[in-house]
Amino acid sequence: MPPRAYLPGLFVTGTDTGVGKSVVSASLLHAIRALGARAIGMKPVASGCEPGAQGWRNEDALLLQAASDPTPRYEDVNPYALPQALAPEIAAAEAGIEIGLEPILAAYARLRAQAEVMVVEGVGGWAAPIDARLDQIDLVRALDLPVVLVVGLRLGAINHARLSARAIAADGARFIGWIANDIDPQMARMDENFEILCRRMPVPCWGRVPYSPRPDPARLAASLRPQV
Repeated sequence: MPPRAYLPGLFVTGTDTGVGKSVVSASLLHAIRALGARAIGMKPVASGCEPGAQGWRNEDALLLQAASDPTPRYEDVNPYALPQALAPEIAAAEAGIEIGLEPILAAYARLRAQAEVMVVEGVGGWAAPIDARLDQIDLVRALDLPVVLVVGLRLGAINHARLSARAIAADGARFIGWIANDIDPQMARMDENFEILCRRMPVPCWGRVPYSPRPDPARLAASLRPQV
């Protein structure tokens, strides 16, 4: 039997910041690895990094690095590690850094050479810019990746999800799936909201991640059905 062909990668975006893109991306890595593929995560631009003996490190990028197999170099996982926990455009300006596509594409190529599937996590929500000259659609086009949307289930999720879906389509990206993340355990009628989204979203749901105060991506991977 010939080896299975996988999608080369996914670009993971969200309905907003704080919707759990990193946990879902790490869970996707575990789920894809469970299918038998070598999978590596990447967060090209990360703001809110801490200094250490080996340089600036971002908690979300470290989560993706830990969920990857084989384990990649941190500098390739996160080429732009920005100290301030601000919008990337502002954080980069404060650090005196100009974000460019070339270093990201070079790091992606090094990672892609090691993996069958790449999971690339964006910044904030879909419309959040990377810097003054780059939007996320520019990176998606350069990497030629389809888009998966993480929907944080909280008040307003239906509106945010549908607007995000329209924006992704309007930008010309290939939108292939969405994942629900139960980020607010106090949300009223969460199941009903999820069911409305299942009926209204234009692409398949790849799963629903249950709420956990200390999420474990390896365990949460069982909630996902990645169509790679």
